Amino acid sequence: MTIRIELNPEIEAQLVAGAQAHGLAPEEYAENILREAITSQGESQGKLSVEELHAMLAAIAEGSENLPKLPTTALTRESFYEAALNGRNAVPD
Repeated sequence: MTIRIELNPEIEAQLVAGAQAHGLAPEEYAENILREAITSQGESQGKLSVEELHAMLAAIAEGSENLPKLPTTALTRESFYEAALNGRNAVPD
């Protein structure tokens, strides 16, 4: 099936940029976007499968091994207000 649509210049520029970023022709990229939109329309919104949840959590955790290690005491409510209660600046001079 062939569908012809008119795009305003802003949407056209976004489509062309997205296609270039993915190494596709604009027509192919538009087809992929439309296919994904139609496919996701049938899926229940707001509910994740266990596999999707695990994939999302893995993506969030990616790179976390490079974060500094903090003791759990650094994340207590009291630790956030300790400097103010002792009359010190929260940020070192």
